[in-house]
Amino acid sequence: MTLFSTNRIRGLALALIAGAALATTPIHARADAGFKSWIADFYPTAAKAGISRSTYDKAFAGITGPDRAVLEKAAYQPEFKSQVWDYLDSRVNPYTVQIGQQMLSKHGRTLSALERHFGVDKHVLLAIWSMESNYGAVLEKPDRLHHVPQALATLAWGDPKRAKFARTQLVSALKILQSGDITPGHLTGSWAGAMGHTQFIPSSYLLYKFDADGNGSADIWNSIPDALATSANLLAKNGWQTGKTWGYEAVLPRGAAKYDGQTKTLAQWAALGFARPNGKPFPRPSDRAELKLMAGAGGPAFLMTRNFFVIKRYNAADTYALAVGLLADQIAGFGGMQQRWPRPDGTLDVAEKFELQTKLKQLGYYQGEIDGNFGSGSKAAISAIQQRLGMEANGEPSHHLLKALR
Repeated sequence: MTLFSTNRIRGLALALIAGAALATTPIHARADAGFKSWIADFYPTAAKAGISRSTYDKAFAGITGPDRAVLEKAAYQPEFKSQVWDYLDSRVNPYTVQIGQQMLSKHGRTLSALERHFGVDKHVLLAIWSMESNYGAVLEKPDRLHHVPQALATLAWGDPKRAKFARTQLVSALKILQSGDITPGHLTGSWAGAMGHTQFIPSSYLLYKFDADGNGSADIWNSIPDALATSANLLAKNGWQTGKTWGYEAVLPRGAAKYDGQTKTLAQWAALGFARPNGKPFPRPSDRAELKLMAGAGGPAFLMTRNFFVIKRYNAADTYALAVGLLADQIAGFGGMQQRWPRPDGTLDVAEKFELQTKLKQLGYYQGEIDGNFGSGSKAAISAIQQRLGMEANGEPSHHLLKALR
């Protein structure tokens, strides 16, 4: 008598063959099937929000799998925190100021009209445009753009940390498509769904969109007036105070660091010994301001007024709002900061970074933009010239290297 019947042996063989086939099925193919199943299952949720079947099908037409680049970018989020001066150097520098002033000249009529309509400083709008998309330059880089419904569906399907956010934003993105403001092929954005010249997430776009050019749609992807107007509308609706600044650089009196985070009138701050570096009195002494020590007691002080916190409705980081304010002031023709940040010995300030990049380019080691940002191209150039000079080829900018090149 055999241990297994003929039928059992045949069944076992078939199971082994099926298992082997499954094992050899490409991982991507299984992921694509799972993603397509998720898309099918999500439609009832979208339908409850008023999304038609036609809109849903158009949003995902031709999409056969997740956007794997989105998951890669979501997984690679460095945990380091840059110092405030490094953050500002890369965003508030001669390059961003120069381009901002060029854009002010080019779009001056539009910006002045928006300033009159919304009461928001046009220089602040330019600074936000710079911060969000480098004055639209990011939109010209295909590798930085993703189809928004696919990107958000990918996050909702494959990233548990961001799934709730992505599901909400996906519904909002579908509402944008259904409104007719943009076609499916042009609904592009960042890996996390931020869209257009001024990088609005879908839900914020729906809240603040504004058709400034009068063509019937708020096209923040292709219409600069619409993009800037949508940003102005956000600031205005969140309490922007027309004709007032975002804050003041101040000299921190000895022993006054204990007031960090406190709010007083400018007159009260002046009475405690706070003063502007240029020696001028604070305008509007009755205005209230919060003390911010962005680099601790060893750095400059800032007295932040209402508009600083309105800018934070765009991005909640203090450093972001400070960068917008400082860049706006310089685009407007006001001077930059008068006090130095407490940088470690041997590190470069923003002017020195530009000088080093310029010298690297003059010597033929660097071919990129002179923008003060030390990315892979700049670091490779530094490493090459360090090697030539007999230095440690670590690719890091330093006073030692700059002095050698001088």
